[in-house]
Amino acid sequence: MNTKEYISSGIIESYILGLASPDEAGILECVMKNNTEVKAAFEEAQKTLEDLATAQAVTPPIDLKSKIWSKIQQEETVEEIKTAVSTDIPAAKPQEEIKIQGNSNWKVYAIAASVLFLVSVAGNLFWMNDRSETKEKIAKMQTEKQSQDLAMQKMNQKMEMISNPDMQMVMLKGVEKHLDSKAMVFWDKKTKQVYLNGENLPKAPEGMQYQLWAIADGKPVSAGMYTKEKDSKIALANIPKAQAFAITLEKQGGSPTPTMENMYVMGEI
Repeated sequence: MNTKEYISSGIIESYILGLASPDEAGILECVMKNNTEVKAAFEEAQKTLEDLATAQAVTPPIDLKSKIWSKIQQEETVEEIKTAVSTDIPAAKPQEEIKIQGNSNWKVYAIAASVLFLVSVAGNLFWMNDRSETKEKIAKMQTEKQSQDLAMQKMNQKMEMISNPDMQMVMLKGVEKHLDSKAMVFWDKKTKQVYLNGENLPKAPEGMQYQLWAIADGKPVSAGMYTKEKDSKIALANIPKAQAFAITLEKQGGSPTPTMENMYVMGEI
């Protein structure tokens, strides 16, 4: 894929709007460092979107600031009144002036003991729930970290392929009923090995699998079966020559010939 095709693919606009995936963003940032034409296109698109946002900006009402300040002062006044009321509560009478019948003391002690028991139980339940929530949060954080580590590992692998001068990238765009689908082929012109980034393909139905095809001398040649485990890091096949690549959805294990009505993406070299 040449520079103009890459610029027109829409990846720059997706990056500016925050819609690009981490892999796409990493690739674009790397390309901009080494390609002045892509960097210039990025700056132009960024300025265009900024001008559009400025033109559509809505000025807040003039009295908005005064309304907010008035609301804050009202809340402060209510808080001061509450504080004053709490300080005006009369002090309790001396102990000797309080007369309680002796035969009612056991009721007071029973109620106090019941309250303490309930407080203790509630405290233990709260502590147990809090501990359980903490464990869940830790487990979630660990899972997220593992996902981030895997994503970073995959990103580094892709960056190594992009920086390889022998590696040719071929963008595969969606066809017919699958216009939203896309994929990227990495073809090592030195070793002739083919790698596939198919993260932007829809999830294959049960019993089905994506198959990569190389178009050589006008004929389709199987370039291997795609799996998530192979994505961008394990070569699918060795292809000596090709004029284009395409991907079809086939039965598990692949097909000797492509099912044309199940073609999802295609791209010329």
